[in-house]
Amino acid sequence: MEQYVVALSKYFVAICMAIYTYESFSVFRFREEKQRKGIYTRQIILLFFVHFTSFLTICIKTGDFQYLFFYAFQQLAVFTILVLFEMIYPELNRLVINNMCMLLVIGFVILTRLNMGLAVRQFIIVLVSVALAMCVPYLIRRFKEIRDFSLVYALLGILPLGIVLILGNTTYGSKLSYSIFGFSFQPSEFIKIIFVFFIASALCKSTKLLQVVYVTAVAGIHVLILAASKDLGGALIFFVTYVLMVFLATKNYWYLLLGAAGGSAASVIAYRLFSHVQVRLQAWKDPWSVIDGEGYQVTQSLFSLSRGGLFGLGLFQGAPEDIPKVERDFIFSAISEEMGLITALCVIMVSLSCFIMFMNISMRMKDKFYQLAAFGIGVVYIFQVFLTIGGDTKFIPLTGVTLPLVSYGGSSIMTTLFMFSIIEGLYIIRKDEGAVHVGKRNRHAGKRRKAREKQNKGSTGGESTGQKARRETGKEEKETS
Repeated sequence: MEQYVVALSKYFVAICMAIYTYESFSVFRFREEKQRKGIYTRQIILLFFVHFTSFLTICIKTGDFQYLFFYAFQQLAVFTILVLFEMIYPELNRLVINNMCMLLVIGFVILTRLNMGLAVRQFIIVLVSVALAMCVPYLIRRFKEIRDFSLVYALLGILPLGIVLILGNTTYGSKLSYSIFGFSFQPSEFIKIIFVFFIASALCKSTKLLQVVYVTAVAGIHVLILAASKDLGGALIFFVTYVLMVFLATKNYWYLLLGAAGGSAASVIAYRLFSHVQVRLQAWKDPWSVIDGEGYQVTQSLFSLSRGGLFGLGLFQGAPEDIPKVERDFIFSAISEEMGLITALCVIMVSLSCFIMFMNISMRMKDKFYQLAAFGIGVVYIFQVFLTIGGDTKFIPLTGVTLPLVSYGGSSIMTTLFMFSIIEGLYIIRKDEGAVHVGKRNRHAGKRRKAREKQNKGSTGGESTGQKARRETGKEEKETS
């Protein structure tokens, strides 16, 4: 009986994920949130099905039903997140929150399978991060002055990166983090948000050449410090975000072309300067020639991707732990092997659904600062997804970037939860802008209606022009007769 449950569970999870993903895109058929309520309800039901079925499989395969306690805490946390966000912010965008919870659930499931200790630690980080992130929409809505601190954002970005460059801990040849009171964190993750706010704040004021040069200089300092720290994945995210935000603000295709040319030149220089870039490029070009060394991770990832098939081998049926650092850099391969390519593709599509909603919110913002901020956060998010999955599938060289909300990583997951909360805050502001616009339109319509009524009133006894004309015509007819 247990074997049948384990065998059928992977099909059930894949089907639920496919339906959930379909619902994530069917949302865009409707303009108003109230028209989407049925979709959101079905999404939550499917999310709980995926979560429960996966942990039931884990318990059956391991024979350890203590996993159910961990599942119960997770389920309570997910339910609380969904309920509290809606209670505190009734006008939030439910798709963003639902997708966020689904990606968190997939991350909890696969991390529990790979390393229970890391899964528990990730769960605690998520609880703390969500508690902080719930305040973000209120702060975004309350403090309009955040657009006025471009210089402050520049300093808050450059100084911590400089400290990491000088005093940071070296991990695999790169200086990425430093420790305070025993807690290690990666400043570049948090600075992504500050960097987006800096560009939005600077370019909402002016898009003249001097202002663009100023933004370019500050962005260049960020990128150079990251490159000097050998955090080339982070440097690439910052650079692409800068180029696309400048293009959106200016609508100047020359900036886009110059950015592409500059990025290509920087890639060649990085290849010449950094030996680990050469190693990664060699592992990408022909991993089989260096399978015992630099290409081991990539080849094991490809084996893992090929073993799973459409529906996967089932949880605890594969060997994703053969990939070094699988819980950080190669989580997508682990999902593909044990949960199947269908579920893995659904993770990509759910992430894409988030990005489309981010862009939808950005394009409908009337305020340029908010529009640029939403756009920049969307670019940071989806480009990180692209780098992770592209590296795991050998589509691009490996960059060492984590899959947002799914991979293990405290700084990464906290930053991503903050980004989702900022988007929710911007969505609420967009609703406020719409309400103000409707109110102004109604007031103008009322004024025009009153003006027409006043114009139609005659000078005698409040008669209308038409009534007065008819009375005068009748009097003339009587005199003629």
